[in-house]
Amino acid sequence: MNLHIIDIGIIVGYIILTVMIGYFISKQASKNLDSYFLGGKTIPWYILGLSNASGMFDITGTMWMVSLGFIYGVKSVFIPWLWPVWNQIFLMVFLAIWLRRSNVMTGAEWLKTRFGNGRGSELSHVVVVIFAIIAVIGFIAYGFEGIGKFATLFLPWDLSTSVFGYEIPSSKMYAAVIMGLTTIYVVKGGMYSVVMTELIQFIVMTIACIVVGVIAMNMVSHEQIMAAVPEGWTSAMFEWKMNLDWSNIIPAVNDKIDADGYTLFGPLMMMMIFKGVLVSIAGPVPSYDMQRIMATESPKDAAKMSGIVSLALFIPRYLMIMGLAVIGLVYLAPQFAAADGPIDFELVLPYALQNFIPVGLKGLLLAGLISAFMSTFAANVNAGPAYIVNDIIKKYFKPNATDKQLVRMSYIASFAVVVVGMMAGLFVQSIDGILKWIVAALFGGYTAANMLKWVWWRFNGFGYFYGMIAGMLSAVVVPLVFSELSEIMAFPIIFFISLFASVTASLLTPPEDDETLMRFYTTVRPWGFWKPIIEKCQTLNPNFKANKDFKRDMFNCAVGAIWQLSLHLIPVYIIIRDFSAVSFSLLLMLGTMAWLKYKWYDKMEDYPEDMDETLSLLDQKYTTEKVVHEVIN
Repeated sequence: MNLHIIDIGIIVGYIILTVMIGYFISKQASKNLDSYFLGGKTIPWYILGLSNASGMFDITGTMWMVSLGFIYGVKSVFIPWLWPVWNQIFLMVFLAIWLRRSNVMTGAEWLKTRFGNGRGSELSHVVVVIFAIIAVIGFIAYGFEGIGKFATLFLPWDLSTSVFGYEIPSSKMYAAVIMGLTTIYVVKGGMYSVVMTELIQFIVMTIACIVVGVIAMNMVSHEQIMAAVPEGWTSAMFEWKMNLDWSNIIPAVNDKIDADGYTLFGPLMMMMIFKGVLVSIAGPVPSYDMQRIMATESPKDAAKMSGIVSLALFIPRYLMIMGLAVIGLVYLAPQFAAADGPIDFELVLPYALQNFIPVGLKGLLLAGLISAFMSTFAANVNAGPAYIVNDIIKKYFKPNATDKQLVRMSYIASFAVVVVGMMAGLFVQSIDGILKWIVAALFGGYTAANMLKWVWWRFNGFGYFYGMIAGMLSAVVVPLVFSELSEIMAFPIIFFISLFASVTASLLTPPEDDETLMRFYTTVRPWGFWKPIIEKCQTLNPNFKANKDFKRDMFNCAVGAIWQLSLHLIPVYIIIRDFSAVSFSLLLMLGTMAWLKYKWYDKMEDYPEDMDETLSLLDQKYTTEKVVHEVIN
C-alpha cells in the first residue's frame, strides 16, 4: 500500500502520542502494585468500561469478523457466540458484583477467599497462575498473527530474515516491531497508561468506524449487495444447515464454510449456547477483563462497567465490520472468483482498506486499527505480569520486597511475557485456528472447575487443582486424538473430563473449613448448592438471608443477550439498508433496556445488608474458639 504523507503523519503522530502518555503518567502508576495493576481503584467505572471495550476491539478479531461478514452475512453476528460474546451480560447481571466483593488484585489471590490457606488452596493458586500465563501468551500470539498480516499490506519494506536457519517472514517481523513499541508505554505506565491510552484509542476507533460505515453506504447500494450475495445472506434466521450456496458467485466460499465447520449451523448454535452458558457462569478468565472488574471502586460499579462495554463496543464496531465486508463483496469478489489458488478471507479487511478508502481517512482508519491492536495487546501485557509478580514472586520469593522493587519486577515480567508470546506467535498459521483453540479447547479446560467454585459448597482446592490440570491437558490431547472434531464440538469432551476430575478429587478429600466457606458465602453471596453453609450462617445470625435470585438472574441474562444481539443487528441492517429490520432491532433494544432498568439495575446492591453483622459474629465465634484451643493445648 502506498500511503500518502498525510496518512503517514496521522499514524506516526498517534503512535508518538500514546507512547508519551505512558511516560507522562508513569510516576503515578509506580507508587505500588495496586496503583500499577489496578490504578489504585480510583478510575471511574465508565472510563474503565470504555477502556475494556477498547481492549476487546482488537484488529485480529476484527479481521476475522470482517471475513465472517463477507461469507455468512447477517448470520455472522451469531458466530462470535463461540467466545461467547454474551459473557459480558453474565458479568453485568451478577458475576462482576460477586467478583468485586472479594476486594483482591488477581484471580489467583481471589481463590484464597474461596479455598482458605490449606494445601488445596496453595495448589489451586499455582494452577490458576499457570493458566493465566498460558492464556495471556495465547492472546499475544493471536494478536501477533493478526497485526503481522495487516501490517504487510500497508508497510512497504521487506523485513523477512533468517535466525539460526529458521526463516521469519516479513509479517512476523512487523508484528515484533509494533508489539515492541506498544510494550514501551505499557510497561512504564501500568494500568493508568493502559486505561488513558485506551480511552484515546476508543475515540479514534469510534470515529474510524463511523467513517467506514458512511463510506460503505456511499460506495455500495442495496441492489449491488443483493447482486453479490447468495439467497439467505441477508437473513438472521437460522436453520439446521447454513444453506448458503456460493457456487454461482465465489465457489471457494463453499469450501471455506466446510473447512470452518459451520455447514450444520443448527447443531453449532446449540453447542455454542450450551458452552456459552457454562463458560459465562464460570466467569472471566484471569486476564484484562477480570482486572478491570477488580479495579472498579465498588461492586455496583463493576456491574455497570461490564454493562457499558456492550453498549460502547458493538454498534460502532459492526459499522466498520459490515461496511468493509460489503465493500469487499462488491469490489473484491470478482478477483476472488477468478483466483486459482486458495483464498485467505481474513485479508478482506486490509484489501478493502488498501483499495477503497481515500487519503486522510485511510490514515485515520489505520491509526484506529493500530489502536485496536495496541489496546488489546496492552491490556494483556498489563494483566499477565500481575500474576507473575503478585502471585509468584511476592508470595514465594520476595515477601518483604518494597513497592519500588515489585514495580521493577513487573517491568521485567512484562517484557518476558511479550517475548514468550511473540515466540509462540511465530508458529501460528491462521487467526481462525488460534482463536478456536483458545475459546473452545483452552476455555473448555477452564470451565468446569471455575463454574463449580461458585455453585457447590463441597468443591475444594484439590478439586479445583485436579480439574484445571485435567482440563488443560485435555485441551491439548483431545484435539489431537479426535482430530476430525471441530474445536467447538470437542468442548463437551474436555468439559466433562475436567468436571469428572473436579468432582472426584473434591469428594476424595476433606471439605474446606467452615470459617472459610461461611466468610466466602457471607461476603460474595452466590446462588447454588450452599444449603449446609447457609444453615450454619443462619444459626449464627437469624437475620441472614440466602441468595434466591437464580431464576431472576438467568432470565435477566437471557434478556441481556437479546439486548446485546440487537446492538449487533442495528449497524448490520443499516449498512445493508434493510430499514424495517433496523426499526425492529431498535424496538428490541429499547424494550430489553427498559426491562433491565427495572429488573436488574434498580435491584443491584454493593453488599448484602446482613454482611457486616454476620462477619462480626464470625469474628467473635472463631476468635473465641482459637483462644479456647490455645488454652487447652
